[in-house]
Amino acid sequence: MSSITRLWLQNFTAFENLVLSPSPGINVLIGVNGTGKTHILKVLYAACAITEGEDKDKPFGLKLRNVFNPYNGAVGRLVRRKNVSSTAKIQITRAGGERFLAVFSNHTKGVEDIRTYRKFFWTQKPLLSAFIPVKEMLALAPGLIAISAKREWSIEEIYVDIIKKAYLPLLTGPAGRDRKALLGALENAIEGKVILKGETFFLKNKQGELEFPLLAEGMRKLALIWLLIQNGSLTKGSILFWDEPEANLNPSLMEQVVKVIFKLQELGVQVFLTTHNYVLLKQFDLQASKKSAIQYVSLFREPVASKPTGPVVAKVSDTYSGIDPNDISGTLDRLYDEEVKRSFGGGPK
Repeated sequence: MSSITRLWLQNFTAFENLVLSPSPGINVLIGVNGTGKTHILKVLYAACAITEGEDKDKPFGLKLRNVFNPYNGAVGRLVRRKNVSSTAKIQITRAGGERFLAVFSNHTKGVEDIRTYRKFFWTQKPLLSAFIPVKEMLALAPGLIAISAKREWSIEEIYVDIIKKAYLPLLTGPAGRDRKALLGALENAIEGKVILKGETFFLKNKQGELEFPLLAEGMRKLALIWLLIQNGSLTKGSILFWDEPEANLNPSLMEQVVKVIFKLQELGVQVFLTTHNYVLLKQFDLQASKKSAIQYVSLFREPVASKPTGPVVAKVSDTYSGIDPNDISGTLDRLYDEEVKRSFGGGPK
């Protein structure tokens, strides 16, 4: 099975020296704002993207720049800020032991100046992947790809990429039992199926055909997952990067979202996601079973003697109870304590 087995980031954005050994199943990244959760997803996605589709054989530096969109396209701005010259290193290892390395400094401006090693071997086998950003894009899809191809604009390439993935034609032939069951569960959740007319997506259900701008954003996210499964973007050996699935999603739907993510893991999809939401995080704890391959990664800034905060570091746990620190749960506990104090007359009213 294709999967990411190791990530090493040195002097890259918020990280001074980060080493992660991801689960082949589900990887849940938590941490306060500014601890680099989305950056981990983006750098992994950039390395996957250059192995398949229209990005195959694209220079890694170009994809990295387009995914992060630094000011004036200067990739050197992705190097961790210091008062001296600094070099960033990105090393990613996949199942089977194949490694890919990229090196550049804070003085690097052009993507052609990023040095890469073993890229030829890295790209010999595709790593199918999809990145779902926080902002749902299918409602904005008509005309967006054509505009992006003709105009220079300040938008991260992940937004265009996911629209292109959604536009891929559906797979032909039988779906297979597990994939069929997952598609059926999603159809029940969205109460219909997705169809495409021209460049506009519609949800077809008992009410008729509803164009995506008329649907709640949470429903559009579930519909997107349906599309990615149906067209083969999410299949055994592929990787899903999902930034804050809970964004604009009613808490009542989070149980269904987590069920879908566990089903994807059972199908052989490796999942990386970020979250700030207690309900979503707790659903992973409640639904996990002995056969679930799940890992929680807590990112935080470690205090150092000379500064109030230092570089971002990570602690990893295979269980919800082992997450430390857990700012999401901690915030909920503090709110509960305040509510108890107020109930007994000890707090503001």
